[in-house]
Amino acid sequence: MGEIVNLNRARKAKAKAEREVQAAENRVKFGRTKEEKKKSRAEEQAAARHLDGHKLEE
Repeated sequence: MGEIVNLNRARKAKAKAEREVQAAENRVKFGRTKEEKKKSRAEEQAAARHLDGHKLEE
């Protein structure tokens, strides 16, 4: 016989885990210095230009 699971506790535990993951992502995304943000933005723009340069014209 399987283990009895309280669905309310399982739902709340899942929600808590999702909030923790979101908090970790936010710490990485927003917990950076101005120079790190500037460098990251420049790298993203360079990658976008690189991809745009390789698109085939129709």
